[in-house]
Amino acid sequence: MFVCFMRRTRWLRRVASRSACTRELEPRVRFAPSPTGFLHLGGLRTALYNYLFAKQRGGTFILRLEDTDQTRLVPAAADAIEDMLEWAGIPPDESRRRGGACGPYVQSERLQLYAQATSSLLQSGHAYYCFCTNQRLELLKKEAQRSGHVPRYDNRCRQLHPEQVQEKLSRGVARTVRFKLSAGTEPFKDLIFGWNRHDVASVEGDPVILKSDGFPTYHLASVVDDHHMRISHVLRGCEWLISTCKHLQLYRALRWTPPSYAHLPLLLNRDGNKLSKRQGDIFIQQFREHGTLPEALLDMITHAGSGFNSNRIGRRLDELIDEFNISKITTHSALLDLDKLPDFNRVHLQHRIDDEDQCVLMADELRRLVLHTHGSQMSDCDVLHPQYMQRILQLRKGHITSVQELLDPMYSYLWLRPHVTRQQLQEVTSEAANIIAAVIQLVRGHGSLVCTEHLNSELKLITNKLKNTKYNIMMRVLRLTLSGLQKGPSVAEMIVCLGEQEVCVRLQAALEH
Repeated sequence: MFVCFMRRTRWLRRVASRSACTRELEPRVRFAPSPTGFLHLGGLRTALYNYLFAKQRGGTFILRLEDTDQTRLVPAAADAIEDMLEWAGIPPDESRRRGGACGPYVQSERLQLYAQATSSLLQSGHAYYCFCTNQRLELLKKEAQRSGHVPRYDNRCRQLHPEQVQEKLSRGVARTVRFKLSAGTEPFKDLIFGWNRHDVASVEGDPVILKSDGFPTYHLASVVDDHHMRISHVLRGCEWLISTCKHLQLYRALRWTPPSYAHLPLLLNRDGNKLSKRQGDIFIQQFREHGTLPEALLDMITHAGSGFNSNRIGRRLDELIDEFNISKITTHSALLDLDKLPDFNRVHLQHRIDDEDQCVLMADELRRLVLHTHGSQMSDCDVLHPQYMQRILQLRKGHITSVQELLDPMYSYLWLRPHVTRQQLQEVTSEAANIIAAVIQLVRGHGSLVCTEHLNSELKLITNKLKNTKYNIMMRVLRLTLSGLQKGPSVAEMIVCLGEQEVCVRLQAALEH
């Protein structure tokens, strides 16, 4: 037993050294989701860390779809996953959509490879046919639960004689293929969790590697695919840490060199609970529809965890690539506070607005949203001019958390001219006409309207000159005239955003109706 252990240890160290020497220069990593659902925050983080690791080292990022569980596939999920990676700015270099030298990139199209590997394991004696029915396996499970033990397969079919196996095969008895787990532990060095060893054979039965329908289980499929796709490093969730010992046994049985492993800590809610897919608010499509910027989402999920030389709000993708450091990833769970997402989005929105080319794109997006929301009510098409859109974005940056926020009713004055009559204003105060006339004179002689503080001072001076008018009454008149609203942004803010010409048009129109 000790000799076998030492041989396994030497083998693992030898292949690890060989892997580091031959693969480190151009690493190949993969993100391998199952299209049984849509991309969520946890999956995005795993994909991002793989992407950062590859791009920092001039390597290749692969998207592989693990669809071996055909009963749980969700229509359109496969395309949606790749769509969201592209939207997030971390597209794969190789995938079903993009192609590549190591395809196909969908497991259901690689069944021949799994059959070949299974045949090799059967011939070498590392695997065997299992003819146990679902009913028997269910009885084993119930019996273990009754006795307070963890359910496990009892390896019964491992003891069948070759004649018994052939007889059942000739009769076409339904079967699976199981892998023979070796006793003892196979230590391996994880890039995050350090040296690990798990004697899986002492707590688990032999796992199924090929199901009765000819599809592999995750254990066989991931090993076969990683080998044939020349994956150098596997960055995946820490829930697979214990299973890695099984995978290393498979590599050894197939005489293949395993990749290096790095198991990422869990991504949890700030209260320490798991992110719930049932809530629906952790799926990437939802964030996109609500106006979240992809770079804000990437910044937030990396800010919540570890693995970077700094931890600050506002990091863009190129900065994340530069600062990524896998040796700095800690083993404790990353706590995600979604309430802080608006703060991240505000910062990254400001970055986009400050960038001339990005601002043009944002203005075009804002124009489409305004047309969709207010198009049927608009009487003044000048507000659709790109320069006006860009001006509004510049003036509101740092105040709004998303472009969609500018469609809120409190900002409707930016796109729609209110219909306010002189009579409505008179109901507020008999001094309405004098107030409007004084403000028109102020605005026309003010020049560039960019400073709300100075405007507020000037408006207070007007109140002092109009002896029968209180400041709050004047604000009500002006807010109603400019926006048609009783509550909303400050009057000075509205004047600055609308500009001299539009302010005068609205004030004059109220006097004439």
